[in-house]
Amino acid sequence: MATLEQIALCLTPGIGPTVCRRLIDICSAEELFTLGRTRLVELFGTHSSIIANILNKSFHARAEQEMRFMQQHGIRALFFTEPGFPQRLNNAETADCPAILYLLGNADLNAAHSLAVVGTRRATPQGRDNTQRIVRELEPTGTTIVSGLAYGIDTAAHTAALDHQLPTVAVLGHGLDRIYPPENRQLAERIIASGGALATEYPSTTPVNPKHFPARNRIIAALADATLVVEASEKGGALITAAIAIGYHRDLFAIPGRLTDTYSAGTNNLIATNKAQLVRSADDIAYQLGWPLPGTPAPNRQQQLFPTLDPVATSIVEALKTSELTLDEIASRIQLSMSKTASILFDLEMQGIVRTLPGHLYHLCRG
Repeated sequence: MATLEQIALCLTPGIGPTVCRRLIDICSAEELFTLGRTRLVELFGTHSSIIANILNKSFHARAEQEMRFMQQHGIRALFFTEPGFPQRLNNAETADCPAILYLLGNADLNAAHSLAVVGTRRATPQGRDNTQRIVRELEPTGTTIVSGLAYGIDTAAHTAALDHQLPTVAVLGHGLDRIYPPENRQLAERIIASGGALATEYPSTTPVNPKHFPARNRIIAALADATLVVEASEKGGALITAAIAIGYHRDLFAIPGRLTDTYSAGTNNLIATNKAQLVRSADDIAYQLGWPLPGTPAPNRQQQLFPTLDPVATSIVEALKTSELTLDEIASRIQLSMSKTASILFDLEMQGIVRTLPGHLYHLCRG
């Protein structure tokens, strides 16, 4: 549970997630509020307002108010240094992920499997059906479904998770003293009652503001092992989430649609540009992520296949053990032509030893 000082630190204007994380590398939040002006000037330079707020403990009263609200409503605040804080956020390879999360509910934010499911607010019947089907097929994996409680695909994803006894987390772009859209209040209550959770980086009384939703999307993407875009037009929040997932080096999946469908234009483009992997069923997701599904073999590919590789293929595997690489990077390392390297990579992919990621990167399967 976050301390009063940690909450006050996150409430202090000018101390965003990036600054907060860097400060904690230097001293604890409790220690920070005991520092004198000279040391604070060393830390913050000419940012006199931040220095004054820390010296005067200007936001301790607001933090106390927040703690009272949390106690009244059963809300937890998780600081990023706590074991219970979602480690996927800490591992998102970016400093802009929130330093604190307010959580209502009991979902495990560090569950073994987590999938973000996003899409248009104007979901078609086919989009809702596809969402229901994919989530239903994931039931044996116990996957946590993460979405944003918005209309459309978000609502379908949370509802499907509830219908199939999967934990689900709704990430909000406002404080936990309200629900938006208000029509989804009953859905939010079902999520909490089922063992899921509502999560937000914003304290209570933070109003609904359009600029908060793109920021909210980065949490959705970072909380999951991968993101599935079900339906999306050429622009919109789902594509923002998709772009963030790619930036976090997370797998991105998309369900294709007809070329003439407005709300398949975004998903089709993600697939056509090799940013997302095409999904026909949950098997496609489970296979790529190494999640076992009943009836889906999951052999130890390294033990069974690696010993039979020829020396050139083995050199490719060795190169990929340290990092994901592009075709030209691999060809350069093994000093082979692009066409020959591509041919060997294709064989390795067919054997399940490597796979292609968005951005034309090759990844070594660790099965």
